Amino acid sequence: GRSSFQEYAIVVSPLFGKMLVLDGDTQSAALDERIYHELLVHPACAAHGHPRRALILGGAEGASLRELLRVPGMGKVTMVDIDGDVVDACKRHLPEWSDGAFDDPRAELVVGDAKAYVESSKERFDVILGDLTEPLEDSPSYGLHTVGFYRKIRERLSAGGLYALQTSMAGPHNHATHARMIATLRAAFPSVAPYSTYVPAFDTEWGYALCGDGVDALSERASQAADAHARAAQLRHYDAQTHRRAFN
Repeated sequence: GRSSFQEYAIVVSPLFGKMLVLDGDTQSAALDERIYHELLVHPACAAHGHPRRALILGGAEGASLRELLRVPGMGKVTMVDIDGDVVDACKRHLPEWSDGAFDDPRAELVVGDAKAYVESSKERFDVILGDLTEPLEDSPSYGLHTVGFYRKIRERLSAGGLYALQTSMAGPHNHATHARMIATLRAAFPSVAPYSTYVPAFDTEWGYALCGDGVDALSERASQAADAHARAAQLRHYDAQTHRRAFN
């Protein structure tokens, strides 16, 4: 179908199973969506240590919401997505992605403009996630990838809070958008740690960034924190070994 913001499709691949496609680009696939979502969500949670309050910008499938609600001690997660049509389609056709997260009493779904929400909010969050499409001019996420908006996100972080987001393709042959996004983030945050993992459904290395006032990602302490967090949250993919690989 087509919403007010984008074209969307849910298709079935013989290899990857059900897949969500927005404006012709694969967003996630049943076979490996946990690789993408665990790497988006859990490095920030492990680095923080004890997040209680989280915000998701985007995240239509509900999988990032699912992963945040796995974190021990998580008190409330707010998800703000502009496209209610896509959220409804995912609830209807991809319920495995959210795995009941939308019905969790700790979850709050806001169908609205994430940019306006951040700019008007007075709340503070331990973790904010940017589960958004890339900053392409025809994308509804375009205005959420500027230095000014990244600074607004930083203002909404609690002491020791972290912002993590996907930052497009990061292979040696297709990393131009990723590099631009990292440069923009570094103009807004004192500390930015790029990282990446291979996502089979995307058929490339995929980039992310962990941002805050002082990000420690390469130390042995950070790897140990990743392992402890992975055990506590009972993760399938993210642990000390995948943490070291991602941030190297």
